[in-house]
Amino acid sequence: MNGACRYSGVANDGRITCRKIVQGDNEVSPNLCRDCPAKSVCCDNLRFSLEKTSPSPIVVRYNGGHTEVWDNDPPSISFYRAACVVKVMPITSPKECAGCALRLATQPQPVRRNREVTRRGKVVPFPQPVAAVGMK
Repeated sequence: MNGACRYSGVANDGRITCRKIVQGDNEVSPNLCRDCPAKSVCCDNLRFSLEKTSPSPIVVRYNGGHTEVWDNDPPSISFYRAACVVKVMPITSPKECAGCALRLATQPQPVRRNREVTRRGKVVPFPQPVAAVGMK
């Protein structure tokens, strides 16, 4: 399944489930997995459990006797409990881990090299600066 993590699986009846959801039902969809706060943190030092909230449908009755059911809001997942193992501190949202040096150290950093792209799309290194001797 595209977008799934190591905590999701398939139940015997064919439902896609998440082992980390402790509040609410544990059935998830690929879209719900993509929006998981643990996936956005992406740190091995995070220990967490999740809470799934499903909005209740609202029945709207109009004056003319017309009735509609509004249930457009999709379910959402948030941290129920989360903490950093190394810093020994609680985490309430993924934003708290955004600038953490421990998290950034575990992610591969892009390597920047001194290169130039020619007209043909070929990558060549910049020539080393050469001192011009004898020029007036």
